Amino acid sequence: MLTVKQIAEKWGVSPRRVQMLCKSGSIEGARLLDRMWVIPDDAEMPAKVNEEKMAHELELPMPRKTPLLHMTDLYSTPGSAGQVIMDLADNVEAQALFSASIAYLHGDAEKVYEHADFFLNGHSGPYAVLGGGVLIAQSAVWMGDMELWNRAKKHICEMPCRDDSNRDILMLTVAAVDGHVNEVSDFPEWFTRGCFDILPPDAHPAVKVYYVKYLTMAAYAVASKQTSLEGVQGLSLMRMLPFAIEPMITQAVVDRTLVPEIHLRLLCAVAYHNAGDDAHAVEHIDKAIALALPDRLYGIFMDYMRTLDRLLLDRLTLADEQVAYTVKNMYKKYIVNWAKISGAVRNRTVASNLTMREREVAKLSAFGLTVKEIAQRMGVSDSTVKQTMFNVIQKTGIKDRSEFAAIL
Repeated sequence: MLTVKQIAEKWGVSPRRVQMLCKSGSIEGARLLDRMWVIPDDAEMPAKVNEEKMAHELELPMPRKTPLLHMTDLYSTPGSAGQVIMDLADNVEAQALFSASIAYLHGDAEKVYEHADFFLNGHSGPYAVLGGGVLIAQSAVWMGDMELWNRAKKHICEMPCRDDSNRDILMLTVAAVDGHVNEVSDFPEWFTRGCFDILPPDAHPAVKVYYVKYLTMAAYAVASKQTSLEGVQGLSLMRMLPFAIEPMITQAVVDRTLVPEIHLRLLCAVAYHNAGDDAHAVEHIDKAIALALPDRLYGIFMDYMRTLDRLLLDRLTLADEQVAYTVKNMYKKYIVNWAKISGAVRNRTVASNLTMREREVAKLSAFGLTVKEIAQRMGVSDSTVKQTMFNVIQKTGIKDRSEFAAIL
């Protein structure tokens, strides 16, 4: 049996066309296996197909006006991803995008990566174009493929814009993709003010996640003195973030948007943790874990292993030791490639060889905490903190700890 991609290459047509032929029953012997089409090796390309019907089906709009279907109320219940995929059977493009998004959240970025051409070729509408671009850009980060990263961004930027709404969501998508590697310079001005009413309501759950990520990066930059805001210094902005995020979490619960709720809880945990309030951080981490485990959304934790230090892995271990082991091994590959792409995009060297303790000490030092304050925060001795700082300097080649923020 062959895959859709293999048959498409054999027949010289697009994978999407093969999928449509499978769905219409035009390929003898084709069948669904684990929600993917498999086709007999000797299958022949149908001599005639209903081109008008196929063209109509390819123009089916996304079931929600957003590039990120998995972040809408389509996916509202833990453990329901498989059912959502089946429910999208009448919209091949939406089903492909949602399925690939779930595969990415499983940590199976290689699966998405293998089908890059499918997601970067023609689409029926702007949201499908942007959704495919975001998926491939994220997968390129996971695989450390800078060429594919650039190709995905080019694909997004070349989306035909029919109106101002298309242009606004294109601008935001480009910025959100850059934000995935901590590059925040291209966010639209209206976005930085938290003004989302120009976007379709279906896009708001995902936009809120990106907005909180933007605020978190801004608070981090202020705390580590990489930028300045009048009247704001140290961890004061970071300490205020939960007051903005908590209501968004409540709204995500009311709206039944599962993936945004997980992200927002973990982002809120990051703010609490960075401000030294691990008790409240743990509450959100545990709830996020409970929501993510039924569908094995282990990949979602990759964004937060760096920023939650040992805390996330400790809570995963308490919830399920095997899952924690799996996530830890996934992260070892992810962080190396994330650092590679992030460093290239931001034109800097990002350390990927630090242990969790070394990174946490370096971060707290960048926040301006003294050796004694770091030791008290982490529950270790002053000498342990000093030795860890020395290790960071030795591993990264930087001159002293005043430069720690530049390599994190």
